[in-house]
Amino acid sequence: MMSTILLMACITFFTRYLFLHHTLPFRVGPKMQQFLSFSAPAVLTAIWVPIVFVNEEGINLDWQNPYLSAAIAAIIVAYKTHNIYYTTLVGMGLFLILN
Repeated sequence: MMSTILLMACITFFTRYLFLHHTLPFRVGPKMQQFLSFSAPAVLTAIWVPIVFVNEEGINLDWQNPYLSAAIAAIIVAYKTHNIYYTTLVGMGLFLILN
């Protein structure tokens, strides 16, 4: 079990190392860089959408849903301030108050 975890950690590290280490002769072209720029938003969206919109009964679009209310507030704060700290503080704070 531990050897599997260590092997996966090594594989993950070395695949990332190729992109991060500047002295290696490996370079990503501009089209691939543009393509990879969409990976972080796609992964984050895949994580937060089920958390915000889905509960045990199914899709929850009720205004009583604290996840939805906090997400809407966080989106508004992020749009207005462009500050990750304010956005996190407002989103988590509102969620804690409503929950």
